[in-house]
Amino acid sequence: MTITTDKPKLTVPGPNPLPIFGRIIPLVGYIRDSIDLSRCLFKKYGSVVSLVAGGGTNLYSSEDYCPGTVLAYGSENVREVTSQHEVYHKYPLTGGLYRQRNDSPRTETLKHFGVGLFGVNSKTHRQHRQLLMPAFHRQRIESYCDDIVAITQSVLEQLPVGKAINLCEVMRTLTLRVATKTLFGADIGDEGGNSAKLLQKIGALLGSPAIAILPFDVPGLPFHRLLSLMAQLDDEMRTLIRQKQASQEDSKDVLSMLIQARDAESGLGLTEDELLGHVSVIFAAGHETSANALTWTLFLLSQHPQIAANLLDELENVLQGAPPTVEKLQQLSLLERVIKESLRILPPVPWNARVTSQPTSLGGYELPTGTEVFVSIYHTHHLPEIFPHPERFDPTRWESKEPTMYEYNPFSAGSRICIGAPFALMEIKIVLAMLLMQYRLQYISQQSLEREALIVMAPKYGMQMLINKQDRQFTKGVGGVRGNVCEMVELNN
Repeated sequence: MTITTDKPKLTVPGPNPLPIFGRIIPLVGYIRDSIDLSRCLFKKYGSVVSLVAGGGTNLYSSEDYCPGTVLAYGSENVREVTSQHEVYHKYPLTGGLYRQRNDSPRTETLKHFGVGLFGVNSKTHRQHRQLLMPAFHRQRIESYCDDIVAITQSVLEQLPVGKAINLCEVMRTLTLRVATKTLFGADIGDEGGNSAKLLQKIGALLGSPAIAILPFDVPGLPFHRLLSLMAQLDDEMRTLIRQKQASQEDSKDVLSMLIQARDAESGLGLTEDELLGHVSVIFAAGHETSANALTWTLFLLSQHPQIAANLLDELENVLQGAPPTVEKLQQLSLLERVIKESLRILPPVPWNARVTSQPTSLGGYELPTGTEVFVSIYHTHHLPEIFPHPERFDPTRWESKEPTMYEYNPFSAGSRICIGAPFALMEIKIVLAMLLMQYRLQYISQQSLEREALIVMAPKYGMQMLINKQDRQFTKGVGGVRGNVCEMVELNN
């Protein structure tokens, strides 16, 4: 997080900065609760707003100069930003820390960690996406179905009936294991598990405000620990890549496919640094978002007993108690609608971030080169003119509703739409189907259910659920929900 003061300044309307700390306070407010802050700004200034009048803020851009931060929502603004590939660029997941990649030997890992498809643009992005496409081809994705079923059953067998769990942690463990298996393959065993844990620790640190405020490589500070973890991961992953290159075998995992991928015209493959970048992004973007999608969906079902009952009817009628297959998943139409509605009302990724590569305009306002733009997926999904009664969890709306990709975009839109979306949806369907047939998750009332919505949207303090064998007592645990999630969903409290 940095404060910039050079010109050109933003002319997009926004709140005037207060003396001395005037530009720091909105930045901290955005980090603390981006949904609430932006709601207030949109209500006062319209669908395109500056975080601070005159700009001078920097949350995401790794360019040397950032004129300021613009927030926007609405399908037209989504279309402008996501369809103009050459105007609105993406940057690495490390954000402003990427600037420090050349500072010292210890910061060199920032050159590739979290880069992947997020950190390349224009022709390079198109080339890299083409190289990655075979790993996410429909048949390849479907080949992972049995692995996801096996891992899910293994996790479900360990759930303690009659006891409470932190659902967030259980779903993260499950999706972590799926990501490790599909990304690295079964052949690496404990080594792969360690790499996955390192990636998870790094991801948690990247979301820490302390790193944004104190990005100094000094022992005792979070940034120092982040660089040490990155160095450790770097060594492990380079060893793994070289082992797979030497074996020249396709072990059916994503990393093996990426190692073998070659450009159709030049015949060139991905460099070791590029491979490291793609692996870190696929892992980070994959398991955390799926875990949050599962957590929010199970919460919504716990508070809507009739929908939960209807969904279980469908699961039992179609699956007859057996694990889902690719073919059977196609027959679960209510499950599909439930997931769509969950991703609409509580999107796991609430913002779509970009940086302007050239002067442009958005919503009638001029944006200088280098302006960072955050388009709100969440607020667009809650527009009543697109989705009537937007805070109502209503899967039946999808029986007739066919929004455009700019009106409904939980996986982004345009040429940068999430390459792993089909895999994520298959994983979410399998886990929900298997879990709901075996267990009823009962929400424990009076816990504080607060959102955390910076890079991903998750329950800030976790989510406690009581594990019951599936007994169809869906009305138990309904109500008593506290916290700002009540602003986002109509609940029977």
